[in-house]
Amino acid sequence: MKWVLVTICIAALAALLGQRLLKLSEIALANREVPVKRLPNCHLLKNIEYGAEDFTILRDGLAIISTGLKYPGMPSFSDDPGKIYTLDLLDPRLIPVELTIKGDLDRDSFNPHGISVYIDETDKTIHLFVVNHPQHYTSQVEIFLFVEEDNTIVHLKTIKHDLLHSVNDIVAVGVESFYATNDHTYPSAVLHMLAVFLGLPWADVVYYSPGGVKAVGDGFLSANGINMSPDKRYLYVSAILDHEIAVFEIKKNKDLVHVKVKLFHYIKYERKLLYGHNIIFCIVSRDGPTAVIQSAITFLMMSVSNQSVAVGSLCDNIEVDHVTGDIWLGCHPNGAKVAVYDPEDLPGSEVIRIQDIHYEKPVVTQVYADDGSVLIGSSVAAPYEGKLLIGTVYHKALVCDLK
Repeated sequence: MKWVLVTICIAALAALLGQRLLKLSEIALANREVPVKRLPNCHLLKNIEYGAEDFTILRDGLAIISTGLKYPGMPSFSDDPGKIYTLDLLDPRLIPVELTIKGDLDRDSFNPHGISVYIDETDKTIHLFVVNHPQHYTSQVEIFLFVEEDNTIVHLKTIKHDLLHSVNDIVAVGVESFYATNDHTYPSAVLHMLAVFLGLPWADVVYYSPGGVKAVGDGFLSANGINMSPDKRYLYVSAILDHEIAVFEIKKNKDLVHVKVKLFHYIKYERKLLYGHNIIFCIVSRDGPTAVIQSAITFLMMSVSNQSVAVGSLCDNIEVDHVTGDIWLGCHPNGAKVAVYDPEDLPGSEVIRIQDIHYEKPVVTQVYADDGSVLIGSSVAAPYEGKLLIGTVYHKALVCDLK
């Protein structure tokens, strides 16, 4: 009997292991291949050789680019410190310019990841926020003053906190305030992989200000890119391992609340008791529930669910068109390939656009796709004046015409 129980336990564990491994393969989209979909007049940028993991584009067309990320579990092809570049998208030469870093910052360990800018409306100064990983599995946020006329960024402050333990991306909302995503459940890679393996959605979004720090959004296997709507009412977060973009409303106390989607259905039932927490109202007979159950009734039910937009890819950083409000995503069509990097089977790139994200049926469109022969491991994309800029985790950066 003892050996029977042991055999049953081993079989159950083997089944669980097999099921979770299959699930991990699904999460990574390990079997996904996307047909090539190119854009006209594409060319790779000079000076960008080891990744342009994130960027943000100012309204005058100046892109600020984070380069040289070295991230655990991802390939890296240079030991040099990371750098920050600018690119004038209105200059036909399209040549990135390295920014000089001034101030009290250890440049040798500078390892920039996600970035964001905040423009102080009182004096129009531009504050650049940069996620920095000076050592593996450490995270801190650097705040710089961007001095465009001198091509410099002046280091102002370093922010560290226990809640900011594995920061991926950031969106600035004040001169020292921001929302940030933790892409790991724990600072430890082993514990994080265990959480992902078990399907524990414990990664989160954190709000930081000099007045306090708090976790404001959770439920993610891994929270990746983050950005804000042009009217500053909504926050968008890439649930990268769920292949979705989550939509939150920003409350006055800076907490985040999932935006609710209202879906109307005509439901017909007969001799069945319909119940559940999603029912907002229904038609009820004055004769009591029995009469309702025994009658065939067509009624209107409003079901409410958290808004997230399925994108079908592992989407990394999020950029928002400040005019249209469209969401632009740099995505990994196959996560297994981008992590392993096989020169004989290169990781591809994909750019996805979401229009009408606050409507019942957002429009999700694949704008660009490549098999790795041109661009490897896209992580961010954004349009400006008819051009599309695409960055990567550890490869190059590409500019194409959208028309």
